[in-house]
Amino acid sequence: MGQALSKIAVCGAGAMGSGIAQVAAQSGAQVIVFDIQPAAIAASEVRTLASIEGLVVKGKLGAQQAADIRKRMRWTSDLQALADVELVIEAIVEDADVKKRLFEQLEAIVGGEAIIASNTSSLPIARLGHALRKPERFVGMHFFNPATAMKLVEVVAGPATAPTVAEAVRQTAESWGKIAIPVADVPGFIVNRVARPFYAEAFTALNEAAADAATIDALFRGVGFRMGPLELTDLIGQDVNFSVARSVYDSYFGRTRFVPQLRQAALVDAGWLGRKTGRGVYSYGDEAPKPAAAFMRNDMVAPDRVRAAADLKAGAPDGFVECDGVLLGMTRGRSAHAEAVDQGKPVALLDWFKDDDGRDIAFAGSDDAASAVMADVIAAWSRPGRQVADRPGLIVCRTLAQLANAAADAVLEQVSDERGIDAALRYGANYPFGPFAWADEFGQGRLVALLDAVADETGEAMYRPSPYLRKFA
Repeated sequence: MGQALSKIAVCGAGAMGSGIAQVAAQSGAQVIVFDIQPAAIAASEVRTLASIEGLVVKGKLGAQQAADIRKRMRWTSDLQALADVELVIEAIVEDADVKKRLFEQLEAIVGGEAIIASNTSSLPIARLGHALRKPERFVGMHFFNPATAMKLVEVVAGPATAPTVAEAVRQTAESWGKIAIPVADVPGFIVNRVARPFYAEAFTALNEAAADAATIDALFRGVGFRMGPLELTDLIGQDVNFSVARSVYDSYFGRTRFVPQLRQAALVDAGWLGRKTGRGVYSYGDEAPKPAAAFMRNDMVAPDRVRAAADLKAGAPDGFVECDGVLLGMTRGRSAHAEAVDQGKPVALLDWFKDDDGRDIAFAGSDDAASAVMADVIAAWSRPGRQVADRPGLIVCRTLAQLANAAADAVLEQVSDERGIDAALRYGANYPFGPFAWADEFGQGRLVALLDAVADETGEAMYRPSPYLRKFA
């Protein structure tokens, strides 16, 4: 098992299974796609061949290359056809009992050295492989949808998985052009565990009326995310996203950092599951939702505001700049009102933002006058400002801080290392930066102080900094 495997089978002819099969075939492997449903087999073949032809039209594949790929693929409803494969990847329904029955059937058919892998997104590999006669050849191989485009594969070794098996799968995935990250067998693995706050914090902000849904999503696009968290849950499916949240929460015996959101549960109960049902956080039969109006001044900004804008951008991130009797600064985890009480003056705070990209910046003030001064200062940067409700940590900064918190817990519990977690979130969830890269830029000590401040003011223990963050702050 010292090299990439070349005889591959994929069980499950849905979008994920078909994508995995196409990736393997494009990389030179012989691939069999199995499904018990003939209609699914037929649809998979049509879908896959159309995808390959699309690559030819785009000039990404030559006609002969495409023909060779098609020759390396076949589709079947006969499980016995998988007898000679070296690696079989299960990509069927996320039901442990159904998966276990398939694995038992496969073990009776494939050769003794063949590897059996599961594409499960959250089910423990130890539990799925428990009933196998040779659990040492069982491993997790978690792809991300669409498998033809997403780079990440989480390689999950259960307690019985042989190291040579995990390594063979890692090498195989890398030979297919993937970034393969070794992951411990824990609920949610890396991405579905660490990313929970991205969704949960958005629903919390929505529930607290911090901003409307479109504004929340726009703020995250403004710092580089391809989609905001709420629109992403509509794309994934509210039922699917909530099910993963429940699975991770239950598997950790109610650990508070992974609390599912009642606002999302209500969408699932109503059958508002997102794009696939035409309604979720947003209604897809109507005009696309737009964020609340931004503060963008067209007239000349007063000189004192311009000076304050320059000082604020150049000043220490934890300090304040005074302008017209108002203290202006970056969020430190406390609400503007709490800061104003301590400082004895009105306060306006900025949410975290990326410098010099011209996108929206969120802000909040301890009163309307303070908010108006901050709106002028943002206008001096020629950027739109979006006023949000005054709350601890605001929206973007609180979410990114809690993502870093969850990532730190994952390192502490040996799920993966910092580099692996950053790569997983970048290439498995399309984040613009990994949580540790962001934490390093933000400042570890500053991050710990901010999380403590959010925990103090909200009274929620889930915001307390991970011991891993405290250790290296």
